[in-house]
Amino acid sequence: MSSEIGSIIKTTVFGESHGIAIGAVMDAPPPGYSINEDEILVQLSRRAPGQSKTATARKESDTPEFLSGLLDGRTTGAPLAAIIRNSSQHSSDYESLKNNPRPSHADYPASIRFNGFNDIRGGGNFSGRLTAPMVALGSVARQILKANGVTVGGHVFKIGSVCDSKFDPVNVTSEELDNLNKQYFSVIDKNAKQQMTDLIEKKAAEGDSIGGVVEIAVTGLPAGIGSPTSRGIENVISTAVFSVPAVKGIEFGDGFKFAELSGSEANDSMYYDDKTVKCRTNHQGGISGGISNGMPLIIRAALKPTPSIFKEQRTVDLASGKDTVLKIKGRHDPCIVPRALPAIEAAICLALLDIHSEVKPL
Repeated sequence: MSSEIGSIIKTTVFGESHGIAIGAVMDAPPPGYSINEDEILVQLSRRAPGQSKTATARKESDTPEFLSGLLDGRTTGAPLAAIIRNSSQHSSDYESLKNNPRPSHADYPASIRFNGFNDIRGGGNFSGRLTAPMVALGSVARQILKANGVTVGGHVFKIGSVCDSKFDPVNVTSEELDNLNKQYFSVIDKNAKQQMTDLIEKKAAEGDSIGGVVEIAVTGLPAGIGSPTSRGIENVISTAVFSVPAVKGIEFGDGFKFAELSGSEANDSMYYDDKTVKCRTNHQGGISGGISNGMPLIIRAALKPTPSIFKEQRTVDLASGKDTVLKIKGRHDPCIVPRALPAIEAAICLALLDIHSEVKPL
């Protein structure tokens, strides 16, 4: 089993939700880059629980401790290792789940895969809690990319049937992304955010949950980054994004809409802007043949509703071999989408740092 993102610059996430600590190791970022730890805390605060009724009430400080790879605020070229200590565990809330797995959660397949030795508390290493160290080291990758003119940012595009405005795929700017990537529950249309919040709170009051879609854009990535077949940008980013729990779908550019289009509608006509080749449209989402074409990357990821809901659900009793009813305890997100957004951005940053370093070392 691998908990690793990347092939050139590899990031490994470790720990369990209710263990002593969670952490990650990046082997290894390029040396000499100045890293602002306050910017890391901004990204972790976007992912942190307990900020509103739309998230779990679990409170954690989420302050990373860097064990290696940073000296006087700069990367040394050695593996970058960080841990985040856990401090708010209610492990007794999960005792019944050992024999009564949550529907659509990893509880049952994990018990088979690991012969019943998996840590069930808080979801163990399947918990969204492990996205915290991913966000921490993803922020390091974000800062290295930013120093090279590449900006990553996103927004909550959809909760249930409530939609935000989409990015302009041709004209999205780094300034727009920088504004969004500092906010918790970032959106383009503030009216949409209120409707989304109302829907999440309604589902929470019903003991239920709701899913959604995030949209991420990347500007400043030069043409020619990436590779064909298995090391294409879509391949590497998809692998990283699916490491975020609850992600069930991903699309680039027009994605599944391509099935409805003819070639003349889907193709992005090209022109010279001074001596730079650009596209008049961006249906491809900035990627052709697995390689960047110089247009903004446009990525959307769908997240399923949190399976830990407070409504009664039918499940099985693994000890007795009979059907049973499950009533879940504990603290759970009625909607994981706003907190998952910075984690997905972080995964994309880690993937892009790896891809970029393979073609043009930073």
